[in-house]
Amino acid sequence: MTTLALGPSWLDPDHLLNTFGIWGLLLIVFAESGLLIGFFLPGDSLLFTCGLLITAGTLDFPLWGAVGLICVAAILGDQAGYLFGKKVGPSLFNRPDSRLFKQENVVKAHEFFEKYGPKSLVLARFVPIVRTFTPIIAGVSGMKYRSFITFNIIGGVLWGAGVTLLGSWLGNIEFVHKNIEAILILIVLVSVVPIAIEFLRARSKSKKAQAAMPQPQTPPQGQRGRHAKR
Repeated sequence: MTTLALGPSWLDPDHLLNTFGIWGLLLIVFAESGLLIGFFLPGDSLLFTCGLLITAGTLDFPLWGAVGLICVAAILGDQAGYLFGKKVGPSLFNRPDSRLFKQENVVKAHEFFEKYGPKSLVLARFVPIVRTFTPIIAGVSGMKYRSFITFNIIGGVLWGAGVTLLGSWLGNIEFVHKNIEAILILIVLVSVVPIAIEFLRARSKSKKAQAAMPQPQTPPQGQRGRHAKR
């Protein structure tokens, strides 16, 4: 089964699952859950598509086996992020921007963590980009390990099992089953929406900042003429 290419083929959930199978999915879930390089990966749409394809019989893997492995990969990914944050510490906030690292993502995750406290580890699971950086910020802030592991497990299970089983449940609906390719295209579109919103928001903020900057004042035309004669 192939889907319409709405972006890079290597980010298309259907393509990823057909190419790398469940083991590739687990690696992506691990990376997106706590490695700095994983923030752009399509976690939500990948889990949803996995449940959908297993129910449709396209992906040959036991559903509950996939759910269990996904939860473990998500929990271990956050664990890696926490340990990385604890080791790197405040130097993360001084790291220069690069093509794969933006300081603003760290700031957003820090604000999210400060606002919601330990439960941010659960809530962040359902927020792209913030999901990747929050466990790292938890490590940077010195969050107690016992509290971290508790909320990490809760968040990993709710996200990993919840999104995958939602895809599986919808796969049992006859309309979805008969139009699975169109549904997969819709999933890709929906997964792009948060990125597009974030891009537009950053662009709008940049324009407002430029507009707020004081403009250099030019002398009146008569004064410019007098200066020129001198």
